[in-house]
Amino acid sequence: MSMLLSRTDFAEFRRRPRWLALGVVLGLLIMTVRLFFLQIVDGDKYKALAKESVIRKTTLATTRGVIRDRFGRVLAASRPSYNVYCVPSRLDLVETWPKLVEYMQLTSGEQEQLAKRIETLRHGPRKDWQILLKEDVSRDVVAVLDTHSGELRGVEVVPTPVRYYPFKEMGAQVLGYMSEVDSDLLLRLRNIGYMEGDRRGAAGVERGWESYLRGRRGWEKVVVDARGRRHNTPEASQLIDDPKRQDPVPGRDIRLTIDLDIQKAIHAAMRGHLAGAAVVVEVRTGRILGMVSKPSYDPNDLSGGNGKTALRDAYKRAYNDPLRPIVDKTMSGAYPPGSTFKPFTALAALNERLVDARQSTRCRGFHQFGNRVFKCTHVHGNVDLHKSIVESCNVYYYQLGERIGMDRIAKIGLEFGFGQKTGLGTNPEAAGRMPTRAWYAQHYRQFRQGFTLNAAIGQGATTVSVLQLALAYAALANGGTLYEPQIVRAVETADGTIVQDFSPRVRRRVAARSEDLTLIKRALWEVVNSDRGTAYRERLPGIDVAGKTGTAQVSHRTVRAGEDTKIWYFNRDHAWFTGYAPAAAPEISLAVLIEHGGAGGKYAAPVVFQVARAFEQQKADRAAKSSTDTRSGAGAP
Repeated sequence: MSMLLSRTDFAEFRRRPRWLALGVVLGLLIMTVRLFFLQIVDGDKYKALAKESVIRKTTLATTRGVIRDRFGRVLAASRPSYNVYCVPSRLDLVETWPKLVEYMQLTSGEQEQLAKRIETLRHGPRKDWQILLKEDVSRDVVAVLDTHSGELRGVEVVPTPVRYYPFKEMGAQVLGYMSEVDSDLLLRLRNIGYMEGDRRGAAGVERGWESYLRGRRGWEKVVVDARGRRHNTPEASQLIDDPKRQDPVPGRDIRLTIDLDIQKAIHAAMRGHLAGAAVVVEVRTGRILGMVSKPSYDPNDLSGGNGKTALRDAYKRAYNDPLRPIVDKTMSGAYPPGSTFKPFTALAALNERLVDARQSTRCRGFHQFGNRVFKCTHVHGNVDLHKSIVESCNVYYYQLGERIGMDRIAKIGLEFGFGQKTGLGTNPEAAGRMPTRAWYAQHYRQFRQGFTLNAAIGQGATTVSVLQLALAYAALANGGTLYEPQIVRAVETADGTIVQDFSPRVRRRVAARSEDLTLIKRALWEVVNSDRGTAYRERLPGIDVAGKTGTAQVSHRTVRAGEDTKIWYFNRDHAWFTGYAPAAAPEISLAVLIEHGGAGGKYAAPVVFQVARAFEQQKADRAAKSSTDTRSGAGAP
C-alpha cells in the first residue's frame, strides 16, 4: 500500500514541471503578443504619447493691426501685456499651486476662486485645455515667474497686446472698443484661433473689421522635462518632428478716411452741448472725414486696458447714463429731420411740375385744415418757394403737401437714401422711416391727410439718421449723385504696403433736374447769407456755407420719479443744421444734430460754421506746407 502511494506522489511530482513549463510558455507567448501590439501595432500611438509628455506646443502671440486716420496718425494701437495660463491636468495643487499663489501675489479671494475652478476642470473634458489665471500682470510678476519657471509645471506666461486709444473719448463710437470673448462665444470661435481671455472688436471699426485686424497666432514646439523646464540642446531638438514652428501672422493695419483734425474741430465746436452728433463727408466721394457722437466714453476703460475695476465702473456709467453714450447717434439713432427736409419736399413738387417756383402763397402764421390748425413759426406774408426755404415757412409746405401727396414725398426721400440703411457696417444702423399712405393705413388703421402735412415739414413719423442727412445734402451739392458712405480708405501691412484700396462707390443718380437743384441751392445759400435767413445771425465772416436749419419737435415725456429736474431737457426740440461748404464749389457736406438743443439756427448752425472754418484753415495750412516743401526740394543741391 505504501509503495502504491509513493508511486502516485512521484507521478504528480513529475507532472508539475510540465505545468510550470506550460505556464512559462503561455506567459512568454502573452508577453510576446503584448509586446507585438505595443511596439508594432500601437507603436506609433505610444511613441506619440511619449513625445507628448516631453514636447509642448507653446503659443506665439500675434499683434493686432493699427488703426490710423487718413494722414497716418495712430488712432488705435496695442501695448504689451502678459497673461498667465495653466493646464489644469498638469498643475500640481499640492506643491506647485502654493508657489504660484505667492509668485503671482494673488489675494485670498482670487486664490480660493481659481483653486476651485482648477479642481473642477481637472475632472472634466477641459482638463488639458489652457485656461486663463490672470491677465495683464505686472512686469515684476513676469520676471519672478520666468525665474522660477522650472518649478511651475503646466504654467505659461503668454504675451498678449492690450488695445490702446491715445485720443480716448474722441471719436470713440467710430473706433469702438474691445471686449473679452465669453464662454459661449468661445465654443464657436475656438476653432478659428480664439483662446480664453482673448478680446475681439465689440463696436465700431474694431468690430466691423475684426477679421482684418486680429491676425493669427503662431506656435512653437519645445522639449521639456518632468518639471516643465525647457531643453534647447541639439539632441532635444531632434525629438521634435517637422513642422517645429508656425510663425504668427500680424493683423492688417486699417487706414480710415477720418481726418483727426476734423474730429478735433467737431469736439471743440460741440463742447457746450450735452448730447448730439455730427458727420462730415466729402461731397464727391462719400468718404467720411468726421464722425462724432456725444456724449462719448473712454474705449481704454471698456477694452479693459485700465483694469477690471475701471471696466466695471465704465460699463455701469455708460449703461445708466440717460444720454446714452454707448449709442452711436450718427447712425444708430433716427430723429425727425424737421425743416432740414423741406428742400426735398420742394424737389418732389418741382420734379412732378406741381408747383411754380415763382408763385406765392399767403402765410398768416397758421394753416387751417379741417378742424385742425397747423402752426407756423412766424407770419411770413407772401411766400414763394425760394423764400419758403430761406425763412423756413411751414405754411408754404403744408399747402405744398396737400398738393403733391404723401407718396410723392416718400418717393423723393427714398431717392435721396432716407428710410434705408447706408450699409456702413461699423455699428448697428437705423434705417429711419420714410412713411407712405400704405404705411400710415397699416399703423393707424386709416390714412389722414394731416399726416401728409406733417411729413412735408419733416415731422410726424418721418425719421432720418445724421449720416443719411449728410449724404443727402452731399447729393444736393454735387448735382444729384448719392454715394455710399466710406470710412475705410485702405487695408495695409505694418510697413505701409497697401493690400486693398477702396474707391468711392455711387449708390444712385437722383432723378432731379439740374435747374431744380440750382434753385434749391440758391435758397440754401441765402439761409446763411441773407439777412432774412434763419442762420444769418450765427454766420462767420469769410466762411462760405450753404445749408438749412431745422427745429424738430419731440414727443413729450411725462415726469417720472427722480426726473423732475431733468424732464425739461428731454422735452426740448432737437436742433439741426445741415449744409455744405464752400457753397460756390462744395467739397464737404456737414450735418449736425444737437439733441434737445432748441432752435437749429441758434444752436446747431454755429457748430457747422466752426467746423467749416477749421476745414478751410487746415486746407490752407496744408497747401502752404506743401508749397514750402516744394520750394525746399527745388532749391536743394
